[in-house]
Amino acid sequence: MPPQVQIKGIREGLLITVPDGEWPNVQDDLLVEVDKQADFLRGAKLILDVENHILNAATLGKLRDMISERELSLWAVLSHSPTTEQTAQALGLATRIHQAHPEESSRPLETNLDGDEGILVRRTMRSGHILEHPGHITVIGDVNPGAEIIAGGDVVVWGRLRGVVHAGAEGDTKSVICALDLAPTQLRIADQISIPPQDRGETRPEIALIREGQVVAEPWSPRSWER
Repeated sequence: MPPQVQIKGIREGLLITVPDGEWPNVQDDLLVEVDKQADFLRGAKLILDVENHILNAATLGKLRDMISERELSLWAVLSHSPTTEQTAQALGLATRIHQAHPEESSRPLETNLDGDEGILVRRTMRSGHILEHPGHITVIGDVNPGAEIIAGGDVVVWGRLRGVVHAGAEGDTKSVICALDLAPTQLRIADQISIPPQDRGETRPEIALIREGQVVAEPWSPRSWER
C-alpha cells in the first residue's frame, strides 16, 4: 500500500505530511484527505511538510489558494529542498516552526510523548458527522446525538458527549473515553459495548474504561490514568 497523507496535531496547528510521488497525484491525495475531514478542519492553521518535493511559486501558490478556498490557512511549508523553501519564503510562508526558541530543532514537537498520534478538533459535532482517526481524538465542543467518533486510541470530549463513540477501534482494550458530561447513545471500547442508563444522576466529568471485561464509567480525575 503506498504511503498516505498524514495529519497530526502539533503545538502550532495541524501538521500535514505528504508522501513521495508525482506532485499532481500527491496534491490530489492531499486535497481528498482534507475534503474528507472538511467539517472538522475548517478554520485550522496548516503546516505542510512536503519533504523532498521541489515546488515553484506557481505550484505552491495554487495549492495555497486551493487550501484557502476550503476555509483553511496554509501557514508554513517545511521542506528538504532549498528551492521549495525559498519559494515558500517568497510567498510569505514560514519555513521553520518553534521560532520563539531558536535553540530548538526545526523538527515539529509531537503532542504525544509516547509516540502515539492524535488530532484535536475544536467544533461541535452535529448529527450525521463522523470523525475517524487511527490515533487519539480530542474534541473541544459537544458531540450531539447522531454524531459518531471512531478512534484507534483514546477519545476525550471537552463538552457534552451524546453521540456514539468507539475507542480502541483496532482492539486496544486499554483505551478510554472521557467527557465533561458523559451521556452517549452508545460507548464501545475495543470489542466491548455499553449503552449507559438513562437515569445518570448528577452530571460530572467521567471516564469510561474496561474493568473485568466490561465497560464502566467512573469519576474523571487526574488519578484516573493510573492503571
